[in-house]
Amino acid sequence: MKGESLRTVLVAAAANLAIALAKLVAGLVGGSAAMLSEAAHSAADTVTELLLLVAVRRSGRPADRRHPFGHGKAGFVWALMAAVTTLVGGAGFSITNGLHEIGHGEDLSNLTPAYIVLAASFVFEGISFARGLAQLRAEAARRRVGVVRLARMTSDTALKAVLFEDAAALCGLLVAATGLVASQLTGSALWDGAASVVIGLLLLVVALTLIQANMSLLIGQAATQRTETGIRAVLLAQPEVEDVVELLTMMIGPGEILVAAKIDFRDESSAAGVERACEEVDRRLRDQISGVKHVFLDPTPTRR
Repeated sequence: MKGESLRTVLVAAAANLAIALAKLVAGLVGGSAAMLSEAAHSAADTVTELLLLVAVRRSGRPADRRHPFGHGKAGFVWALMAAVTTLVGGAGFSITNGLHEIGHGEDLSNLTPAYIVLAASFVFEGISFARGLAQLRAEAARRRVGVVRLARMTSDTALKAVLFEDAAALCGLLVAATGLVASQLTGSALWDGAASVVIGLLLLVVALTLIQANMSLLIGQAATQRTETGIRAVLLAQPEVEDVVELLTMMIGPGEILVAAKIDFRDESSAAGVERACEEVDRRLRDQISGVKHVFLDPTPTRR
């Protein structure tokens, strides 16, 4: 999964770098605030993708003595920084630039390059979005969940960021084109400035959504309810298990789950039987539940 995420981020980074330069030239030539906002959007996305590359690489480092559970949460840290970059670099610039144009006005000149760049950008952003969506669909099919549900709940923050930002980019391109057409038809730069503000607000929503998701994962977010139900079913299917007293899960990296459970074993089970049962449960959880990385079981009698 990390290899797929790395390729998805690389495709998005290459597309956004080329698009940012083209939008910048078109915005300077035409004097369009919306185009300059789109350039800032793509530039912020490029920086974001570079940070996501670091996130994927750092989260894939093996466990060591000081980090026995691995470096998975490093991916959440770098993905959080990438979301902040989108918030400050993309949303902040777009809203400020748009408000400035609305208040002071700008003379729009040759907009032909802007329309050409917008059309080309839509194609490249679409390719990047399609790449991320294909990975998401494959993962959703493997886990037997809906695509929308997985996009909302996935702990693969690199994939989530690429999908959300590419979707915002496609919407932003349509908004920018609408603002340019309206300004050209009316002769007022107000519409171009308003489009810039809308693009900024769109980026603001995406950035805050990603920040909230990464903060939750860093704090110690549990696995999904569906996953916990599956884990509990595997535990109760073991013949020696009488009941699951308490089940705790935590996402310790993109797609990596830590499982800790207090288990009430049957009274007739011997110490050796309990040990064999724990080993068998560990194996079954890793085989049947995607992402289970560590399993800790505590024999605990049920308090009646």
